[in-house]
Amino acid sequence: VQLQASGGGLVQARGSLRLSCAASRSILTLNVMGWYRQAPGKQRELVATITTSKLTNYDESVKGRFTISGDNAKNTVYLQMNSLKPEDTAVYYCNFRTYNGGEYWGKGTLVTVSS
Repeated sequence: VQLQASGGGLVQARGSLRLSCAASRSILTLNVMGWYRQAPGKQRELVATITTSKLTNYDESVKGRFTISGDNAKNTVYLQMNSLKPEDTAVYYCNFRTYNGGEYWGKGTLVTVSS
């Protein structure tokens, strides 16, 4: 299974972007979809996750600004990012986890927020 992320780019502060990530084929045991990010010189960190039952979890730094959503039938996850800040600049990675311990990562999409 491959995950293909898209939607990154350059945006001014206070702007918006929407990221998408789709699996190359159906994952019947899909449990959680999520987004992580890695800024230059920093470790990869959780941004948000959503379960197939629509339970969501957000890092405190993005609460109220980012919204994660998922389409289970399409094995696709989205991240709507509003009120972007320069500190949101990072490579964003999508992640899918299955009930039986499987895990898949996308290659990442770069988000750059200018001040």
